[in-house]
Amino acid sequence: DVQLVESGGGSVQAGGSLRLSCTASGSPYGIAWFRQAPGKEREGVAGIDRDHNAYYADSVKGRFTISRDTSKNTVYLQINGLDPVDTATYYCAATVNCGFSFREERYTYWGQGTQVTVS
Repeated sequence: DVQLVESGGGSVQAGGSLRLSCTASGSPYGIAWFRQAPGKEREGVAGIDRDHNAYYADSVKGRFTISRDTSKNTVYLQINGLDPVDTATYYCAATVNCGFSFREERYTYWGQGTQVTVS
């Protein structure tokens, strides 16, 4: 099994930045970040595969940057230009399957979530 631990969430003012971290107990093929805002469905925002190919939802391109430090089994999500619409619980999820998709059923392992609040 892969265990995931997120950190880095918090409360920030609009225009600020945060860096979320997701540390995995193993080395899954791909890790993605999802978020769920109050009253909304969970959505995928960024993902990265073992070859460090990055994928983004159209809504966050240009503001979100995902990266992976293989030596630390950690994936980072840098969020710049935070807006109140980014307020959500952010989850990282891991898949052992090759290829990339934001389809949630592809992700076997999920973290507990970290809260981001933008005011």
